[in-house]
Amino acid sequence: MKILFQGDSITDAGRNRDDNHDLGNGYPKYAAQYIKQAYPSINFEFIDLGVSGDQTKDLVARLQEDFIDINPDIVSILVGVNDTWHHAGNRDWIPNDVFEERYRTILTAIKNKTNAKIMMLEPFLIPVEDKVFFTEDLLPKTLTIRKLAREFADVYVPIDGLLAASYLGHNPTEYAADGVHPTPYGADFIGKKYAEAIAPIVESLK
Repeated sequence: MKILFQGDSITDAGRNRDDNHDLGNGYPKYAAQYIKQAYPSINFEFIDLGVSGDQTKDLVARLQEDFIDINPDIVSILVGVNDTWHHAGNRDWIPNDVFEERYRTILTAIKNKTNAKIMMLEPFLIPVEDKVFFTEDLLPKTLTIRKLAREFADVYVPIDGLLAASYLGHNPTEYAADGVHPTPYGADFIGKKYAEAIAPIVESLK
């Protein structure tokens, strides 16, 4: 069963770009461990093609090579924070309809050109002082992603909400010191939620 992790630096997480099966040090590494523990009899192939700095437009640009040609059984996508972050300096935000068009292009291509099940992960922002203002743009884009998920996703993982619930009794920066890139603790948390969420798809493909 071939599982493809796609996204930006949160998915990239320092992976070896010369080895697509290297899962870096982020949530894909932890997710793979939890998935293999849950289904020891299944032969999984895990592929990580997250690219640091990527926005939705970059995923569109590599749709053929890094999505369609891989032909995964399951593809997960975590993208969106850079569509905000890269425009935060001047608040020259990408219009939401442009963002939606780009993300829709990705999802439509997967639906039409592969047989992959689609798992969408919600972008998140840990509340750190210098990035709190990102929410004025990221929240509307998250709502757009949720709308697209209702149309395209087999599974949707509300990472931002799950993290917000988990902060109770914790310092949020335990999960991501800079507000965006998870610590090992945060990556393990996301990986565990990922493995729990993907279970119904794995069961359906067994």
